[in-house]
Amino acid sequence: MYAPPNKKRYPTEHFINRELSLLQFQRRVLAQAADREVPLLERLRFLCIVSSNLDEFFEIRVSGIKEQIRLRSHASGNDGLAPTELLDRVSKEVHEIISGQYELLNDDILPTLAAEGIVFLRRRLWSDVQREWVRDYFHREVMPVLTPIGLDPAHPFPRVLNKSLNFAIELKGRDAFGRDSGAAIVQAPRALPRVIRLPREICEHEYTFVFLSSILHAHVDELFSGMEVLGCYQFRVTRNSDLFVDEEEVKDLRASLKGELQQRHYGDAVRLEVADNCSEAMADFLLQQFRLGRDDLYRTPGIVNLVRLMQVPEWVDRPDLKYGPFLPGVPKALDKRRDIFAAIRSSDILLHHPFQSFDPVIDLLRSAADDPQVVAIKMTVYRTGTDSVLMEHLARAAQKGKEVTVVLELMARFDEEANITLANRLEEVGAHVVYGVFGYKTHAKLLMIVRREEQGLRRYVHMGTGNYHPRTTRFYTDFGLLTCSEEIGEDVAEVFKQLTGLGKASALRHLWQAPFALQANVVAAIRAEAEIARAGRRGRIIAKMNALLEPETIETLYEASQAGVEIDLIVRGPCALRPHVPGLSDNIRVRSVIGRFLEHHRIFYFHADGKDSMYLSSADWMERNFFRRIEIAFPVLDPRLKRRVMKEGLRPYLLDNCQAWEMQPDGSYRRKHPRGVRRTAQMILMGELAGRT
Repeated sequence: MYAPPNKKRYPTEHFINRELSLLQFQRRVLAQAADREVPLLERLRFLCIVSSNLDEFFEIRVSGIKEQIRLRSHASGNDGLAPTELLDRVSKEVHEIISGQYELLNDDILPTLAAEGIVFLRRRLWSDVQREWVRDYFHREVMPVLTPIGLDPAHPFPRVLNKSLNFAIELKGRDAFGRDSGAAIVQAPRALPRVIRLPREICEHEYTFVFLSSILHAHVDELFSGMEVLGCYQFRVTRNSDLFVDEEEVKDLRASLKGELQQRHYGDAVRLEVADNCSEAMADFLLQQFRLGRDDLYRTPGIVNLVRLMQVPEWVDRPDLKYGPFLPGVPKALDKRRDIFAAIRSSDILLHHPFQSFDPVIDLLRSAADDPQVVAIKMTVYRTGTDSVLMEHLARAAQKGKEVTVVLELMARFDEEANITLANRLEEVGAHVVYGVFGYKTHAKLLMIVRREEQGLRRYVHMGTGNYHPRTTRFYTDFGLLTCSEEIGEDVAEVFKQLTGLGKASALRHLWQAPFALQANVVAAIRAEAEIARAGRRGRIIAKMNALLEPETIETLYEASQAGVEIDLIVRGPCALRPHVPGLSDNIRVRSVIGRFLEHHRIFYFHADGKDSMYLSSADWMERNFFRRIEIAFPVLDPRLKRRVMKEGLRPYLLDNCQAWEMQPDGSYRRKHPRGVRRTAQMILMGELAGRT
């Protein structure tokens, strides 16, 4: 495995903890749910996103901390926090976030939805007609698939799936066999919907919903005939979901990964959620079963899985309570041209999603599959979805006899199973499928098409900051570049050669590639700005990314700040750098923008003594991206497009005074409030780039 530069120990006070910074991001997302200027159903969606994010946080991040504690590791991050201290602080933070989340749900969002005719009906408010409908639904749809498990020596505590809905039942009395264990478990099959809409004809309001948990609570006694139900409590356990494949033992990555996936649902428990009405005795019993402590218990005044409400906005036909629709625009270079290859030969083309359509990338692959002049297609795939039109075009190209090579990342977290299925499909039609380099995730976004033309073979290339996933391109902000530059094409061909074959890495002309040169080039560019500033000239850096954590890069930014370089960092998620610290980072400003779309592009701008060096990338400034992934940063060489990246990808975000948050030296954030003209980056870009809003 490629070895990163020797780790230096920097002062711990220079760094903010990654996990705590990530929880600050969840607070910013939760603030979107609290913002009354956000459409009501979108507020509900943001509330659900917080729950989804916290699920992954526990599955991956908290499980990692617990593993350190289990191994009695005293190792700490660059911030110096020991694992036990960090876990205590994480528990306190998450408890506060969840408390605020349910307070917002129960006291604001649900009452406001009810005022709009969207009601989540509690059991005590059911009418006789509704109660009868629910009874019929229970007997018809629910009871036949339930398996109540009474706990006794012949029925041990069942295996509980990760994040599944379950009910712990307290019972009194003896059953037909004389058993009186006093407890039972009912697992809600995943096939059952968690939210059920009642028929309009039996409801006062247009949209009336009941929870599966309410239906089961109302009829739980029917599962235990002749016994008294003393309590029925929802619970949900979150488990370690990180996968481990031993590099020394693995012979077939796909086969090994299939085996690991089967166990993911039953990893070590890291969190227990229970309804707030759960008795102390039952809570202690469940904690004991899952080998968890009191700090791992989270009581919720409502349903234990808010992620299940994510679908509600899709079910409710109320456009006035959602973000307005818009039609993504198409660059002028492609607007009227039918020949996409001719358009790319004419000039490089920059795509800015979601404000501009992802369709040109799909069209390029469709044209390549059908064009008899195209002889080869090579593509990296990290996430693309289960039914991707792009993969269908690749399959068709392979069936037509073209050389199709797909570098498929099997270890893309939570997409492993979908990618295994995709690998099988592509191999069936004759495509070459490889899995990159074991031990390194292939995260670079590359598509190369080789076409035979009059002058010989020409490479057409697409490089992007985001995944080849047609659905997420409608919600994530990303840049994509279409080019047939000969030198860029040679660089991309070299990267594919590394991914599919063997050999030493060759120097690339334009691309910065991880794990070999990306971090070194970023650090060198920062130091170059510092030297320019020390010489009395202007030093300027603007960088936009999802996370900033790598310690050497952070220390180099501190040094540049002290040299007089003006530095603006737009970091959506965790940031370990401390801005505005006197004598350390006086010239560094950090902001985060949270809005309708997920900010996802990575942009690195260096003034470079007036040369304006501009790079787009798939990589954040993190150790994993620099040293444990195959990533690229690619330059924007066309001065016209360079100006566009500045105008669209950086300047609006620096001027945003509505959805921007400014980071403080202690790691907290303060939201910007407009004084005078309101400027919202995403709204500005929709107005300038979208075809119709």
